[in-house]
Amino acid sequence: MNLKNIGLILAFTLAITFGLKAQILVDKVVAQVGSEYILLSDVEKQFSYLQESTGEISDEERCSILEGLMAQKIMVDQAKLDSIAVMDSEVEQQLDYRIESILRQMNGDTEFFEEYYGQTIPEVKEWMRVNMKEMLLAERMRGSLFEGINITPSETKAFFNNIPSDSLPYFNAEVEVAEIVLVPQVNDEEKQKASDAAIAVYKELTENDGSFEALAKKYSGDPGSKRIGGDLGWQTRGTFVPEFEAVAYTLKKNEISEPFESPFGFHIVQLLDRRGNTVHTRHILFKPTLTFDDIEKTRQRLTEIREEILSDSISFQNAIKKYSSKEEESYNNNGRLTNQVNGTTFFETADLPPEIYFEIEKIDVDGITEPIEYTSPRGETQFRIVKLLSRTRPHKANLDQDYAKIQFYAKENKKNEYFGRWVQEKATKKYVKLDPRFAECPNLELWGKENEKAEN
Repeated sequence: MNLKNIGLILAFTLAITFGLKAQILVDKVVAQVGSEYILLSDVEKQFSYLQESTGEISDEERCSILEGLMAQKIMVDQAKLDSIAVMDSEVEQQLDYRIESILRQMNGDTEFFEEYYGQTIPEVKEWMRVNMKEMLLAERMRGSLFEGINITPSETKAFFNNIPSDSLPYFNAEVEVAEIVLVPQVNDEEKQKASDAAIAVYKELTENDGSFEALAKKYSGDPGSKRIGGDLGWQTRGTFVPEFEAVAYTLKKNEISEPFESPFGFHIVQLLDRRGNTVHTRHILFKPTLTFDDIEKTRQRLTEIREEILSDSISFQNAIKKYSSKEEESYNNNGRLTNQVNGTTFFETADLPPEIYFEIEKIDVDGITEPIEYTSPRGETQFRIVKLLSRTRPHKANLDQDYAKIQFYAKENKKNEYFGRWVQEKATKKYVKLDPRFAECPNLELWGKENEKAEN
């Protein structure tokens, strides 16, 4: 079994799971790892995705795909044995994020989404739910394995020195940036308008026997459920924000709630059915309108904060903790933005959001941009000021300029080597059963060998 690149195989396996179009494939168990099973359809869906993405690939690629899936199942199986838990609310949060990401790529066109997947949004979420929970379990298991892994300066230097001189990469121009983010707040007048609209629709529902489905399609501000009459499907406790659940779980079947407020706006909820801690609801959301004045007040406030920093009344780091939105990932990283492409805080200029790139071109290192308006992943208007922490020119990798980056790669290499050894050890000891069609895969020849010895 060649597990040298198992970390990369697994990462690819996890990455493409949500790029797959829903389709019907023949289900047959082709592998068992511990108490976990892998279906032929799991392998074939990923094989099809590879074919579509990269063109012609050999049939042997199925062996690598299966190895990646088996490595994931090892982690899922071990996570369950170690009592590592993933909350249903975490699964739902990730599902919502993935669905929203897909919809953004489709310009919010839910009709195209449903045509592409052949299912409604709640149905796609249901289809994705098991895979998502397994992914989170595997990630949590992997994270627990790496908790004690650190990298010393001598290990970093040794890692760098082991790279042949003619193989050292050239790094493009890169920057590090930190941000302070403010989120505009809706004024009381617009909140009242949304509340009044919710009350009016509630009266239409309760006094005039209005159709919940029709009114949701007409008025709801939730794009994910609007087209399907506000239907949120079957969801477990912990899926929704507390304000929503506090109402939904007190309703009787088919009962309609009075309007109530959550961080998203004002809701009217109907309970369609309930099974223990799982509820089937639909809702109509009334989102207050963010006005031009609300937006400009936020821009002006951020301008004032920038002036405080520039006049040395407060440091940028202290301003982050005092003013920046705690919902932003950067808040807990001293304001530093993390590059989702490589996991570091270094960005090639092409990896930066365009609005940041154009603004930092105007300033020197330690300079601070004017307020930048942008749209968050949830489609909300926000503002940020950005400090340019560092800037490097294109150069060949070296320890002086690139120590933090080399240290990161050295640590990742150490984790991958450790993970490969861990998977190899577990692979030989856990119960493994392979379908005959995969029994000849050379990369799987050692899986379950210790088990075979015990049986013989």
